Amino acid sequence: MKINKVCVYCASSDYSDSVYLNAAYKLGEILAEESITVVYGGGSAGLMGKLADGALSKKGKVMGIIPQFMVDLEWGHNGLTDLQIVEGMNERKELMRNDTDAAIALPGGSGTFEELFETITQKRLGVYLSPIILVNINGFFNPCIELLKKAIEEKFMDERNRLMWTVVNESSEVISAINNSPQWSSEARNFATLRKTGN
Repeated sequence: MKINKVCVYCASSDYSDSVYLNAAYKLGEILAEESITVVYGGGSAGLMGKLADGALSKKGKVMGIIPQFMVDLEWGHNGLTDLQIVEGMNERKELMRNDTDAAIALPGGSGTFEELFETITQKRLGVYLSPIILVNINGFFNPCIELLKKAIEEKFMDERNRLMWTVVNESSEVISAINNSPQWSSEARNFATLRKTGN
């Protein structure tokens, strides 16, 4: 599979432990070295900034998509290949996912969780078909993964929905995970809602 462009969800906190910041920088480097365009939220702080800086250090293409109010707050990264300014968060999320060959989640807070879960929902409904990769640095996503498993065990999601995401432990595993992710199709919407048949 030729990977041309990926979106990355991650934190904007400078206070994150260096293990997370370094993982973001490393992922940026790896994606740039593979000539993969990075699409992310356009920020300069935290894992967002490190991701962009890592890719730019290797002459990679980095596209930021950021709402106007964040630009007004001077949260944007000034060194990107392309910075698109949008009206609000919903438009931002839609454009970040658009035409990407994978969605990658690094550790983050509520914004990262929202982006990740919306993308999982889009995939469950057969709208977003590309791989979703969770980079589980320091076991950060373990509670999230357990919650998703619990939803499947309690019949809120179909057993086949386990194939929607892939978990890796290091940034160095992301490319391989994308290439080896199970195929997904719009037929997934046929089991997005669990219904009893008959009486």
